[in-house]
Amino acid sequence: MYLIWICKLVYAIMCLFMTFRLNGLSFLIDIPPYKEPLDWNTRMKIAAGAAKGLEYLHDKADPPVIYRDLKSSNILLGEGYHPKLSDFGLAKLGPVGDKTHVSTRVMGTYGYCAPEYAMTGQLTVKSDVYSFGVVFLELITGRKAIDVTRPAGEQNLVLWALPLFKDRRKFPKMVDPLLQGCYPMRGLYQALAVAAMCLQEQAATRPLIGEVVTALSYLASQSYDPNATAVQNARICSSTQGVREDKGLLGCRFANEHVVHSPHHNSSEFSQRHQEKKEVSMRIDVGRTRSSPRNLNNGLVREEVVTEAKVWGENLTEKEDKSAWY
Repeated sequence: MYLIWICKLVYAIMCLFMTFRLNGLSFLIDIPPYKEPLDWNTRMKIAAGAAKGLEYLHDKADPPVIYRDLKSSNILLGEGYHPKLSDFGLAKLGPVGDKTHVSTRVMGTYGYCAPEYAMTGQLTVKSDVYSFGVVFLELITGRKAIDVTRPAGEQNLVLWALPLFKDRRKFPKMVDPLLQGCYPMRGLYQALAVAAMCLQEQAATRPLIGEVVTALSYLASQSYDPNATAVQNARICSSTQGVREDKGLLGCRFANEHVVHSPHHNSSEFSQRHQEKKEVSMRIDVGRTRSSPRNLNNGLVREEVVTEAKVWGENLTEKEDKSAWY
């Protein structure tokens, strides 16, 4: 009798696991054209939920935990596409005290590993942020991290995306074609900005996962009218036609900044922050001859994206607080 009970329990666990596994994120990326694709809002909600799971491991667990093998196949989707992180077999306790990293044997999945971890075996929470950037890019583009069926220059998702990050006129080419234009152009710019910062080559220039959660929580809270999206996208695209090709997300500041701002960019708080960013830009321009232009530009991009993320999050929190009073 006891053996029968054990068998039933194991069977129930296997059925539950298979239910989540068959609804895993990896099964919804690069799907055939005849299947219903994920809409833009659902993709942002999945990304925000996965980032919150990672935030718990990094910021709330004591000691902190480094996931080490974040990939789309390890993100299971429950009811309502609620994401759950699975398979903690490679997880490591994070650095404690004065330590900045954990040295360990390089393990993980090709295409998702952060470059500094793959080269040195030095693991930090920023290594997970890089892996999350790959997963987020998969959600945006509908492409796999590694896809040997594609042409030689497109098999590695990150290597394919890096040149496109530098030219905002090419951003629409990066979005999943199965969306058929049903996405907000401003939301696409903001999402790609977050992905680009997560995928910075230097770990120090990547945002913390908490900053990523702030930005994605804002994106996930936004909704759009598919019928009006095409018109709005056309207007925003036309406003960026004069942008130079080198004004992208990597290596330089944003051009035409109104394109990537939240709807609350006319607020006095935003104006103050915008002025602060201009002052930072002027200080960097003055000191450009004394420092590496590439490093300065990358640092400024990170500062602007993080500032944007905080503004999005604060506006969202303020909106929720006001609604709670009514």
